[in-house]
Amino acid sequence: MSACCIKVRGLVQGVGFRPYVWRLANELGLSGWVRNDSAGVTVTVDGENVPEFLARLPHELPVLARIDSLEVDEIGEIGFETGHETGDRPRFSFAENRGLSPFFVILDSESGEVGTAIGPDAGICPDCIADICNPQSRRWRYAFTTCTHCGPRYTVSRGIPYDRAQTSLAPFPLCSTCAVEYANPADRRFHAETTCCPDCGPRLVLSPGPSPLGGEGSVLDPLAETVRLLRAGKIVAIKGLGGFHLACDARNAEAVAELRRRKQREAKPFAVMALNSASLAGYAQIDAEHEALRDSPAAPIVLCPKAAQELTGVAPDLAWLGTMRPATPLHLLLWHEAAGRPAGTDWLTQPHELLLVMTSANPQGEPLVIGNDEAQERLAGIADAFLMHDRDIVIRCDDSLVKPGGVLRRARGFTPLPIALADDGPTVLALGAYLKNTLCVMKGRQAFLSQHIGGLDNAAAIGFLEESVIHLLAILDVKPDLIAHDLHPDFASTHLALRLAAELGVPAIGVAHHHAHIAAICAEHGVNEPLLGLAIDGVGLGPDGGLWGGELLRVDGADCQRLGHLKPLALPGGDRAAREPWRMAVSALHAAGLSERVPAWLARRYPQRDAKPLLAMLDKNLRCPPTSSLGRLFDAAAGLLGLRAESFYEGQAAMELEGLAAAHGSVPAMAGGMRLTDNIADFSPVLMALADCDAPGYGAALFHATLANGLAQWIIATPQECFLRGAVNREKLSKIAIGGGCAMNTILMSALRAQLVAAGIVVLEAIQAPANDGGLALGQAWLARR
Repeated sequence: MSACCIKVRGLVQGVGFRPYVWRLANELGLSGWVRNDSAGVTVTVDGENVPEFLARLPHELPVLARIDSLEVDEIGEIGFETGHETGDRPRFSFAENRGLSPFFVILDSESGEVGTAIGPDAGICPDCIADICNPQSRRWRYAFTTCTHCGPRYTVSRGIPYDRAQTSLAPFPLCSTCAVEYANPADRRFHAETTCCPDCGPRLVLSPGPSPLGGEGSVLDPLAETVRLLRAGKIVAIKGLGGFHLACDARNAEAVAELRRRKQREAKPFAVMALNSASLAGYAQIDAEHEALRDSPAAPIVLCPKAAQELTGVAPDLAWLGTMRPATPLHLLLWHEAAGRPAGTDWLTQPHELLLVMTSANPQGEPLVIGNDEAQERLAGIADAFLMHDRDIVIRCDDSLVKPGGVLRRARGFTPLPIALADDGPTVLALGAYLKNTLCVMKGRQAFLSQHIGGLDNAAAIGFLEESVIHLLAILDVKPDLIAHDLHPDFASTHLALRLAAELGVPAIGVAHHHAHIAAICAEHGVNEPLLGLAIDGVGLGPDGGLWGGELLRVDGADCQRLGHLKPLALPGGDRAAREPWRMAVSALHAAGLSERVPAWLARRYPQRDAKPLLAMLDKNLRCPPTSSLGRLFDAAAGLLGLRAESFYEGQAAMELEGLAAAHGSVPAMAGGMRLTDNIADFSPVLMALADCDAPGYGAALFHATLANGLAQWIIATPQECFLRGAVNREKLSKIAIGGGCAMNTILMSALRAQLVAAGIVVLEAIQAPANDGGLALGQAWLARR
């Protein structure tokens, strides 16, 4: 094969891709050059081993690199001095300095419109771990050790291009030794923009809180003192990659309870950081899939089934435990200190007793704390001490949350990795919804989801959304042609969308909530033909102004037809019913015509509650809006079983119901547990069975089994029903997308998926984006293009 030019697109800048190409080309004795361009990387090669080069190039990539496309064109001879018609001289020539091959060089980057993205933050790599654990290394125990294979990127980047001057490492000029590493393609720190060492990089400081330790100031050995404080039951704020964590000893029930009291987080689960999976034996069941997720470069929180032992107060009444590995050198050095500062890396595979709660430092549900002064102000009264450093965090980015099969919260380690799209179109900015907010920028054939922003129920969170819009548009170097938002007129995201559209002079497009849930899955899977969609969540505004949440849809791009829905239940007291499952239980009994049973049932399940006002509201249909939400059906089931009268965080009752079902094990579905009339699915028969069930575990398992079976029957019957009614142009739909927050229920989806696949229906689910409102912006952007 003659000389060729290769255009490489994907995540190929700032991840060690050019040195990888340089090494491979020199190994094969090829001539040519490599350089960054505005859309990725361009490579030219010539020599008899070009076919082997092309065969190996996609398969031996650096750990953080990803190739989305390769375009190979045969060309004439390659000019070393001219850099293939550019007139640029090569930046590096190893013939001059190291006696290596004179034929393959690395050229200066090409300027132009940016078409490639800054990469996500990555957990510490094995090579950097070896550096900080080697007493002879100049990075021994250095908390900011990075290379091209790991470390911060997104959270330290102020803009493009991605170079040191545009990051929060700009105030730390490289020392002469680091500069040599930076300029050497044979070194893994070649062009590692965040590289540094103790001589030129950031420094740690431990600042005590005012009262528990007495006095203020800093401590000479921050790591040793932090470990001492944690072992003594104290709470320490630790500055991570995308923000501060609040940490305490996960084995110390009193410390965990005190953290809950100070943070005012009564029951929402905490995540646990452990050195390795062996350290969690007895507390979590970690199989090969969980292990691979924990050890991945993203280093997310991984949901694992609980084992026999319980970490009191960490994840109460749930069947899963969120676990994570130390993602940064700073976190890992806490274990290194606790282990007695061992030399080498053998200690990393041994179980270690130190388990730490690591929860986001976001008091009262506000955005994550990122600044040193901000931490000492906002976390005063919560943290006993502050382990900080002088490298700024540019943009907040919480920990990602995953489980085998999908992302539950997309943030650190994933943002701003693009999701590949099947087609091109105008640039779109989509601003998500109200809860679990994210935004999305759709550019060309890629969709960029922001980090998790959260609920827009306070001014600080809305400010974070605006901050994230500015940052994501800046690092992508785009201006939107369209802005998409939820149909709900009162959402802060809607208000921001309309304001930005007016300022930029572009159209604002409202998108129906549940249509967007299904569209997000279509975007991720490249679907452009009609399909069924099952949108199952808490609540969202439907095009008719109703409160939807259990919808069977026909989706064909921008066209969406409602084929059926769950039988509506009243919400006595409106939004309050979503926080008090006992209200949904009373509503279910009333809807079934069993109001006379409510007093006796309530006396047995919730003796401190009075049903008379609720029944009066329901009788008069006063402040009782109807909803077809599956999420409220879960609340009704939990309430009927007596699980809890009040929820302290979104989805708590449903998650506890799922946990009970998992602990009990599978049971057969209830015969006749669902009635289907005019394509409206009514699950009141199984709900009424729960009212008399005194075995909550069995009741939870029965509800899940019956729900999965009923939904499957409904979906399988719907194409035939539509065929008979002519509602879908007499077509057979054999593919379904299932989205919404309830699609994160593992037990429900496992059973539903199995029945649908057995019936020959292809099931599409969210994988790269969350199934809940965290992925909604992706669907909004996809629909806005249509």
